Amino acid sequence: MIVSDSARAVTGLRMPAWLFPGFSGYQRRWLGNDLLAGLSAGAVVIPQAMAYATIANLPVQVGLYTCIVPMVVYVLLGGSRAMSVSTTSTIATLTASTLVTVGVAAGSKDVMGSVITLTLLVGAILLVMRLLKLGSLVENISKATIIGVQCGVGATVAVGQLPKLFGVDTNFTGHGFIRSIIAVVEALPGANWPTVILSVVSVALLVVLKRLAPAIPAALIIVVGGIALVAFSGIRSDGVDLIAQVPQGLPIPHLPDFTHTLDLLPGALGIALMAFLETVAVARGIRTSREPQIDSNRELLAISAASIAGSFFYTLPAAGGFSQSAVNQNSGAKSQLAQATTVVLAILVALFLGPVLSLLPQATLASLVFVAVLGLIDVKGLVRLARISPRDFWIALVTAGVGLTLGLLPAVLVGVVTTLVLVLRELNTPLLEIEERRGDALAIHLARGLYTANVLENERAILALVDQQQPPIRVLVLNLERLSAISITVLDALEDLDRELSAKGITLHVACMPQPSIDIAGKLPWYQQLETSGRSHATVADAFATLR
Repeated sequence: MIVSDSARAVTGLRMPAWLFPGFSGYQRRWLGNDLLAGLSAGAVVIPQAMAYATIANLPVQVGLYTCIVPMVVYVLLGGSRAMSVSTTSTIATLTASTLVTVGVAAGSKDVMGSVITLTLLVGAILLVMRLLKLGSLVENISKATIIGVQCGVGATVAVGQLPKLFGVDTNFTGHGFIRSIIAVVEALPGANWPTVILSVVSVALLVVLKRLAPAIPAALIIVVGGIALVAFSGIRSDGVDLIAQVPQGLPIPHLPDFTHTLDLLPGALGIALMAFLETVAVARGIRTSREPQIDSNRELLAISAASIAGSFFYTLPAAGGFSQSAVNQNSGAKSQLAQATTVVLAILVALFLGPVLSLLPQATLASLVFVAVLGLIDVKGLVRLARISPRDFWIALVTAGVGLTLGLLPAVLVGVVTTLVLVLRELNTPLLEIEERRGDALAIHLARGLYTANVLENERAILALVDQQQPPIRVLVLNLERLSAISITVLDALEDLDRELSAKGITLHVACMPQPSIDIAGKLPWYQQLETSGRSHATVADAFATLR
């Protein structure tokens, strides 16, 4: 059994090193900071998570439960010291879109079973990604794609909250931006003015406090104020709607409903990608120079386990949230003990404050969501992309446009496919470097290496480069040090290049080929002849030495 010094410092027990990595280097003098940070983050994350549950048209207690089980799992397995893990507005919106696409209506008897299944599928997909060690590959999804998806999410969710802010009956969250706009415009004549006034005051206070006093838990103040207003005034009789009754107590484990499993799978894939990307982005964004590096595959394991465990307790898919993590860090969090403190606070709320939370106006929660998601519309990021990289700007804009017109899941798909196409296009573009020329001999370095998809493009580029040489060359030395993986397609293309060069009166030499590639190439008669004729060399210098 491997001893974890940080875990021993906290628990006094011997345990595997993969447990409690978020306590790395723990010092007892951090205890006070962690407790205070956990309480401060809890004041933000608990009402925020409840608000995010309403984005997905789910009961608010789903958000509350998301602040318990997934957090506990991340405390055990997560590598970030200060990150707070529950769910995010992006994940909640994608959840709503998925449920709507499948045809599971809010309030129907099978909605909670489908939520369990969806969260379980997200966790399972993340676990498969971890087993295949795809963490670094998924991180290649471009910043432009993420900005585009987040802009689509922000605009869609903001519009979806307008019915609650105006006190009208329609709610098209999860149905897309256009349909939500139309529904709001049609219902606007029936707006409830006391609700509108409450919404305007709540949004204004949130914005002002966030800008002028970011250390103050504005979300908690708004929630307490809304509850107090209902308890001590007659605002409820004026038509201000309250949230649904919040059950008192901890969640009881339930089994998933597999009726819609196949239909939920595409949405689960999109949610899994965004959950991982958001989590890693937050973890790296709040990491200080003194903390260990963030391991993307460790984070994959942590959030996959958080979603799998949480799914049986009616939680949304787990992900790291930037706002709550920022509060956690700014309040002095030194380790995951801060998040454990938040869990204790959430349990106390679930056990004792259900009746009090039931007095919360819908408009108050909608205000929290509205302000939070407006921050996702990254105008500065779009301007920066337009100034530096117009191509990335258009990728972000198209992705956002798809999200607003066709839905958020198609936007994720378009963004991911676009990223992969651009990555493949970049990899398939030959990058040839003239390493050295001596007389009529030229050495070329293949800076991107060769593989099945780009070998023909490289062959054409090499022949074109050779034709451009003045005076003409008689010997070409090909530096193949990047040829770490080889296939029969690559070998056949190299043999064809040898024939093409020979027809031009040019002799091909190869150099620096890695030994594993030599072992495979050595099975072909072409390469055997290359070695026999002394045209395979350990270095480029060796190749030039034989030409004297």
